[in-house]
Amino acid sequence: MFELIKKAMFTGIGMAAMTKDKVEELAADFIKKGDLSEQEGRKLVDEMLQKSEESQAELKKQLDELVRSALEKMEIARKEQLDELRDEIRQLREMVEKMQSAEVDDQA
Repeated sequence: MFELIKKAMFTGIGMAAMTKDKVEELAADFIKKGDLSEQEGRKLVDEMLQKSEESQAELKKQLDELVRSALEKMEIARKEQLDELRDEIRQLREMVEKMQSAEVDDQA
């Protein structure tokens, strides 16, 4: 019975959206109804929380990749790219200033 309940909950509920309170509430309901012992309930809570965390991590990973892909398609520069461009501009300004300074020295 425990395995059947566990499988039904894992497949029937969006694991990424499960909160600890909700998981504990569901387990308490099963214990109260006599479908699970307290030990099975604790085990169910632990397993569901672990699955929930794994699902959240996977969902975040997929969402990050989706956003990254969308930004690349839109050709929007990332922060790292902007930082690199700022560094290049700074270096070019320094070069121009040195050239202008050398030109002034040559004229004097």
